[in-house]
Amino acid sequence: MTFRCLVLALALLWFAPPAPACPFCPTAGQTLSGEVASADFILYGVLKNATRDASDPNSLNKGTTDMEVELVIKSHDMVKGKKVVTLPRFVPPDGKDQKYLIFFNVFNGQIDPYRGEPVSADSKLPDYLKGAIEVKSKDAQTRMRYFFDYLESPDLVISTDAFSEFGNADYKDVRPLAEKLDPVLVMKWLKDPNTRASRFGLYGLLIGHCGKPSDAKAIRELLADSTRAYSSGLDGVLAGYIMLDQKAGWEYLMGLVKDAKQEFPVRYAALKTVRFFWEYRPDVIPNKQVLEAMHALMDQPDLADLPMEDLRKWKCWDQTEKVLAYTEKQSHNEIPIVARAMLKFALNAEKENPKNEKAAAFVKAQREKNPKKVEFLEDLLKDEIKPVPPPPAKTESPPRP
Repeated sequence: MTFRCLVLALALLWFAPPAPACPFCPTAGQTLSGEVASADFILYGVLKNATRDASDPNSLNKGTTDMEVELVIKSHDMVKGKKVVTLPRFVPPDGKDQKYLIFFNVFNGQIDPYRGEPVSADSKLPDYLKGAIEVKSKDAQTRMRYFFDYLESPDLVISTDAFSEFGNADYKDVRPLAEKLDPVLVMKWLKDPNTRASRFGLYGLLIGHCGKPSDAKAIRELLADSTRAYSSGLDGVLAGYIMLDQKAGWEYLMGLVKDAKQEFPVRYAALKTVRFFWEYRPDVIPNKQVLEAMHALMDQPDLADLPMEDLRKWKCWDQTEKVLAYTEKQSHNEIPIVARAMLKFALNAEKENPKNEKAAAFVKAQREKNPKKVEFLEDLLKDEIKPVPPPPAKTESPPRP
C-alpha cells in the first residue's frame, strides 16, 4: 500500500463519519455514556469468589464470579437492592487493587455482563459516568461543557471518553461552547508538549473561537517550531489560526496548498481546512477564496481527485470547464483515480444541469470510448445524482362557460 493510500485509509476511518461530527476530531463510535442507553443496567464494584465450572475447568467463559456492588450507575428490577450480584462468568483475579464497571443486558430472564472496564480503586470513572448520565437530557451546550472539563483528566479512560464525545458532536453544538471557553486554558493545552497529537485538531478549533489576536501569533510560532510534529490535527490548528487572523492565516494556508513539495499529509490537512470554511464558515473565508485554493490543489496530480470530488459534492457545476481542463493533461489522465473523478464530475454535472454542454460532450466521448466504465460509474452514482425533472407540460385552459 502506498503512503497516500495509507493516509486516505486512515482518514476514511477517522474523519468520515456517517453523520455530521466535529470537523477536526477523530470519530470514536460508541462512548461510555452513549452505551448507557443500550445497557439494561450498569454496576460498579469489586469482583470476588471467582469459580470455574467443574464440568469444564479449562473454559474461561464458564463459571461464576461474585460482584460486591458499591454503586449502581443504572438500575434494573433484577438487581434492585442487591449487595452482591453473581456473574455467569469466571473472571480470574488479577491481584491488583482495582474495581470494575460492568455493563449488563438481560436476555430471556438471564443477565449478560457484556462489557467490563477495570477501574483503579481511586478512579473517578463512576462519578464521571453518573454525571454524564445526568447531563444526557440537557441542552447540547451543557453536555459539551461537562465533557470539556474532563478532556485532560489524568484518568486515561475518562479523558478518552470525554474526547470521544467531542468526536461525535456536531460542529453546531461545539461552536457556541467554544466561543465561551477560557482561551488561556485552551492555549496552554495546545502549547503543552505532552498533549496527545490527536487533540491538536480540536484544541486548534476551540482556540479559533475563543482566542484573542495575540493567540494567532502564538499559533504561528507553534507551526514554525521544528521540534513539534503535527502527525494529526494540523487541519484544526490551521483553521484556528485563520479564524483569529484571516489575512495572515489564509496566506499561510495558501503557501502550503501551492507547495507541491510539501508532504502529502500536510497538503491533505490543508485541504480539510479548506473544506471546513466552505461547509461551515463561509462567513470567515468566502467561497471565492475557497475555490482558488481548490484550483491550486487540483494542479497537483497526486491529490487532484480529492478537490474534484469535493467540487462535485458541493455541486459546483460552474467549475466544469476548470475541472475538465485537466483531461488535456497527461499528468492527470494517467492516474486512474483522477481520471475517474473527472468523469464522475461530468456525469453528475450533465444529469443535474442538462444545459452543461461541456460536461455532456465529455460524457458522450467517454461513452463511445469505454461504455462499460461510464455505465459502472453511473450505477455507482445513481443514489447521488438527481436529474432535474422536466418542467410540467402546459395544458390549455378549459373554455369559460
